[in-house]
Amino acid sequence: MNRVVADFTAETTGNQKIRLKELRGKNVVIYFYPKDSTPGCTTEGRDFSALHTRFKRANTVIFGISRDSIASHEKFKEKQGFKFDLISDPDEKLCKKFDVIHEKTLYGRKFMGVVRSTFLIDADGKLRQEWRKVKVAGHAEEVLEAAKSL
Repeated sequence: MNRVVADFTAETTGNQKIRLKELRGKNVVIYFYPKDSTPGCTTEGRDFSALHTRFKRANTVIFGISRDSIASHEKFKEKQGFKFDLISDPDEKLCKKFDVIHEKTLYGRKFMGVVRSTFLIDADGKLRQEWRKVKVAGHAEEVLEAAKSL
């Protein structure tokens, strides 16, 4: 931990582009999830959204990332009322950078998919904590506590 995360630029909902370097001075939560509008991903997004104001008070911005398109993200964000933006990573550049694509098994079928993972980057751009193979229940609160401790 404590290594500087390499700069990246990404397309987000709200027709924006974000650049990690431009977020210096704020803590950044990046959470990777498998797919828009699925039960676990919806719950996780709602949990982060419910704590949005508390994350803001902790000088922390939140971004959800999946391989879904911006159009899919816009629908998902609007339907669920998320208070933060979603990043589209269709070419898996960010997924690969953060090493979140691994073999998964569903109904006996093996495939390569996004493993639910969260990364907390501090105001200096350093990776301070990571959570892999996340269980959704209680996760957003745990990330908030870590952000508040920075």
